[in-house]
Amino acid sequence: MSAITDSRLMNTAINLDYNRAEQQFIQLLETEDLDKQLNAGSSIASEFEAAIALAIKQAYAEKNSSDAAHLFLQRVLYRINRLKLFWYDDLRHYTNERSEYLHSIRDRIEASWQEWELSHLDVAALQKLDVEAVKQALISRGEADLNPPLSADSRYLREEMSEAGYRRVLAIGSFDGLVEGSRMCSILGGAANEVQATLFRVLLEEYGNGRLSRKHSTYFAQMLSEFGMHTEPEAYFDLVPWEVLAAANHNFLLTERKRYFLRYNGGLTYFEVAGPAAYRNYLAAAQRLELSQAAMGYWELHIREDERHGRWMLDDVAMPLADRYPDDAWELVLGYDQEKLMGDRAGSAVVRSAKDAERAAK
Repeated sequence: MSAITDSRLMNTAINLDYNRAEQQFIQLLETEDLDKQLNAGSSIASEFEAAIALAIKQAYAEKNSSDAAHLFLQRVLYRINRLKLFWYDDLRHYTNERSEYLHSIRDRIEASWQEWELSHLDVAALQKLDVEAVKQALISRGEADLNPPLSADSRYLREEMSEAGYRRVLAIGSFDGLVEGSRMCSILGGAANEVQATLFRVLLEEYGNGRLSRKHSTYFAQMLSEFGMHTEPEAYFDLVPWEVLAAANHNFLLTERKRYFLRYNGGLTYFEVAGPAAYRNYLAAAQRLELSQAAMGYWELHIREDERHGRWMLDDVAMPLADRYPDDAWELVLGYDQEKLMGDRAGSAVVRSAKDAERAAK
């Protein structure tokens, strides 16, 4: 048996182990009085915890990290984080939303994962930036990311992607597109000022100013409907790459921890500034494929509104926050750079998945 075959068999076995561990975790989520049972000495979580320990090692401690381990950890983390949102489903699904055990699993994964993520950035250099350097860094980054040169992935989306690939992009995009802006709600409460007011304006536009027909998620659902695809949130969860899940989980972390308020707003600044360039790629693909207006309306809406949101975030949120927190202003740049790094990584994963869908369709 060849080394390649041995490797494939090993990867299959690992995937099966992680799949089984995730199913066990789903059962834990639905267990009545989970903490009470575990405190009483129940061993119902022992195999799952062994899988967590192995995955953390394979994802974050080994030179060649395992995609299967990354996927398992991010799926577990997301299943915990999603309990912070309300899904208009069976109320019993929220039985363990405040479980100390679930929080301990979340913290255990996040500690290793965030250390690994930060190792990809020169944090020490960013910490040396003074307020004016922070402002200039954000301005120069924003100018570069507003209209970046076309990458190989961008050209593929614009010039080559087939309808099968476009459907896959929509399927993965629906993971966030159908609940867009939800995590942002966690950072809006508190003292009133111009920064808070600006952030609220951004959220209001994402939510269609209170009209469901104009909510951005409605436009995304219309794109899905045009292809006869499912419009329920998380319908295509099993297609979502770990890189996309990581971006969502990172967002949950930054919005839930007020100490990371500057990092979150730096990241949101990047997201709103760079969004139109990404959406133009998808719009160009839809136009080349001669799709209907309903099959591309979301992209057009976002290009128009995110150009405005990007200016708001830079001028009315990031800059005032830098002045208000001069000693910590560098965290705005950290948030910006980290969101870009994770966003680029997720975008590449989406393109790989679209190409996989095209090959499968042939």
